[in-house]
Amino acid sequence: MRVYLGITLTELASAVAQGGFGPPPLLAYAVTPSLREWYAEGDQEELEYAATSDASRESLRHLSFDTNAPRRRVVVAADAPDGLVLPDASVGRSVVVVQAALPMDKVAAVHVDEPEAAQVVAAAADVVGKADAGEDDAEFTVDEALGHELLWYARQEIPDLFA
Repeated sequence: MRVYLGITLTELASAVAQGGFGPPPLLAYAVTPSLREWYAEGDQEELEYAATSDASRESLRHLSFDTNAPRRRVVVAADAPDGLVLPDASVGRSVVVVQAALPMDKVAAVHVDEPEAAQVVAAAADVVGKADAGEDDAEFTVDEALGHELLWYARQEIPDLFA
């Protein structure tokens, strides 16, 4: 099953150095039954985009805790064993818990903000907790960051992100 991890560039560098993501459990996002029900008219590509967007918001949460990480959202698309991906609708419609480590060879792609988005992403990372709590002004700031499209990198291009 394709899962999306919302992380930081610092966490990505650590995963590369360690050979993957883990230990389990790993919080991720995916096309779940709850997401399909919520977005019933969406095709597979639109559902995957929605899960990626949810993961990019998770990346903002990670950035809010790691003030030293570059202010760019990172979403890793990886393939996890179907039986080890458990939906958790109590947390969110696309939230899953991956009960396995994800080695780097299971990474399909990485989606990252362009460097020019750093200021908007930084502002969103500063208020994402308030947005999660329902504050309208904070949600507007987060939405502005989420409006920036993420760039796509194949797994073999990951080293280019650190150059």
